Amino acid sequence: MDSGTLYSIGELARRTGLAVKTIRFYSDRGIVVPAERTLAGYRRYGPDAVARLALVRTLRDLGLGLDAIRKVVDRELTLGEVAEQHAAALEAQIRILRLRRAVLTAMTKRSPTPEETERMHRLARLTEDERQRLIDDFLDAVFTHLDGGRWHPAARRSMTPQLPDDPTEEQLEAWVELAELSLDPDFRAGVRRGVEDHGADLPDGGAGLPRPDVVAISRDHATAALASGITPQSPRADQVVATLATDCARTLGRPDDSELRRWMLQRLTAANDPRRDRYFHLLALINGWPAPEPLAPALDWSVAALRLRTAR
Repeated sequence: MDSGTLYSIGELARRTGLAVKTIRFYSDRGIVVPAERTLAGYRRYGPDAVARLALVRTLRDLGLGLDAIRKVVDRELTLGEVAEQHAAALEAQIRILRLRRAVLTAMTKRSPTPEETERMHRLARLTEDERQRLIDDFLDAVFTHLDGGRWHPAARRSMTPQLPDDPTEEQLEAWVELAELSLDPDFRAGVRRGVEDHGADLPDGGAGLPRPDVVAISRDHATAALASGITPQSPRADQVVATLATDCARTLGRPDDSELRRWMLQRLTAANDPRRDRYFHLLALINGWPAPEPLAPALDWSVAALRLRTAR
């Protein structure tokens, strides 16, 4: 047909595959305007209406709103400009959906109370600044008011999660769990005690050169014992415990006696909190770091071996 051909709304529907009601709706919104009306008031559309409606259909399938579509077909905005705006809006929606999925996935792994569910949802929706304030509050509770030491800033950085701008669902789930853990007063108190104990084992409270503390020394000896298949009850563990005590005495400048072993048992028992391993596992997931070796197996071995021999 030539450029002067006009279509009825029914003919336009057949050519485009759209319902008459849909075309009428677009026409009422000014997206596709009739070229004229008959004396009886029926709409007649020009050939350009077919192309406009094809574009409208494509943009609607892509999820664009009618206001944006009208601006495109009226050339108030380019397709590139609208696509950029819509892509940004979709990205925001995707982030929201991923956050919701992370909360729902976390809920399937436990049976949270309504209050816990609300807290999980709130934690997942925190902005970057709000997440940073939450972690700063946790780390302040752990490190503030301790005697100054050169190791404090590095230790604090090593415990700071940095959720990426485009996190995976696994990272989002890890963030929700880590945030919950950081809000636990008992966990905070335990981490603070561990930091205080570590500082007390360092020369001048950490102001001097760093050295291994009793936890690190015990980890090395117990890990070797576990690798060799030595159980805490085995007679072979006697020598492991003796060497462990000797190394601690030499490193800390204390006598290798029963008092030292009782002190080691108390210190290692206090440090043996499985939530610590969980925190650092979640931290590694969030930050994209290699998974750390859990400390609990070595501490379990050390505590059991020391308790058997300290009680003698």
